[in-house]
Amino acid sequence: MPKLSADQALVRELNLSLVLRLIHNKGPISRARIAKKIGLNKSTVSSLVDDLLQRKLVREAGIKPGTQAGRPARLLEINPRAGNIIGIEFGVDHISVGLSNFAGKLLWNRNESVNLETKKEIVLKQTLAIVQEAIQKSKDMDTDVFGIGVATPGTVNVDEGLLIFAPNLQWHNVPLRDFFKENTGINVYVENDANSAAVAEKLFGVTKESENFIFIFAGVGIGGGLFLNGNLYRGHIGYAGEIGHSPIMAEPFEAPCHCGNRGCWETYANKLAIIRRAQSRLDARRESIMPLLMEKKKSKLSLAIIKEAADQGDKEAIESIQETGKAMALGVATLVSTLNPKQIVLGGPLSTVGDYLIPEMNKIIKERVLPELIPNVDILLSSFRDEAGLTGPISIVVDSILKQPSQIKRR
Repeated sequence: MPKLSADQALVRELNLSLVLRLIHNKGPISRARIAKKIGLNKSTVSSLVDDLLQRKLVREAGIKPGTQAGRPARLLEINPRAGNIIGIEFGVDHISVGLSNFAGKLLWNRNESVNLETKKEIVLKQTLAIVQEAIQKSKDMDTDVFGIGVATPGTVNVDEGLLIFAPNLQWHNVPLRDFFKENTGINVYVENDANSAAVAEKLFGVTKESENFIFIFAGVGIGGGLFLNGNLYRGHIGYAGEIGHSPIMAEPFEAPCHCGNRGCWETYANKLAIIRRAQSRLDARRESIMPLLMEKKKSKLSLAIIKEAADQGDKEAIESIQETGKAMALGVATLVSTLNPKQIVLGGPLSTVGDYLIPEMNKIIKERVLPELIPNVDILLSSFRDEAGLTGPISIVVDSILKQPSQIKRR
């Protein structure tokens, strides 16, 4: 009997998850429509919906237009005020913390610069102070915090919430989940930044209807989040998606990468590659407005300055980005040929110059990929552009609740 009871509880949890995910993806939606979509009888669906209403994860959103009097079809949608979520993004040169509602809308955020040479203990303490500020903001709203999501570059043991190795940070074996859990008492979920951004795109972005896509998170490094047949693909030991460290260059001199190897894709196609290409043109005294912009802003050369110059038609700035687009395309062509995705989505800092990158990427891909594959893949910019890094960790908390709604207590 206990086994039967456990089995029944598991089946109910799975059905509860199915209903909640459908409301998330298709809401506002009626109970009758839910029953038809997932193949359960109406009384079972009503029971499951009542459960979700008691947990305040969903709410009624009016009556379906055209419903006959006497039997109104009440529509259901995700309740944005069910609870708040804190997202943490660790970048190479910054930390970001955001507070969102359950619908993924950012309510508050703070971004702070960090020095790559700063010890990780100091960075973690700095981050925790911002997280505690976010917790207070949620208390001021009289809203519980459902969880804390952490996105970090590098390889992550998701089950243990452990950052194994982040080459660009040079962090090894950092127990991120334990650190934030012990200091806040809130459930913590840790994920690779590209994987979390891919989840965000699947839940809230341009790939909601796609089963097979690759999210490329490009900044100082390049990471990939792979959705295959509707599921995030982690690989044999959970580290799939380290695409930036694929060796794509064969030349007499291969540029060294922070991971210790040479010729890695991200070394030629990341944010720093654009800056290096632009700087080499300035060093050669090419005519450009970039030095004027640097002087005006009292800033060294940056991606933002290169983009501003490109937007004003600066030839050297545009070509610096386009050359990086060609290098980006070499890696993307390999991914298209190997995995045959429906979509390639570009997010992270490089997506801010995506309008210059993607045309060049399309040109090279047409040259490097089998003709049969080219018409069947779209290269898109992320819905969140450079905010993908912060939307990602928020999304992994939302996804955990969609998978297991019963973790939220009835109220």
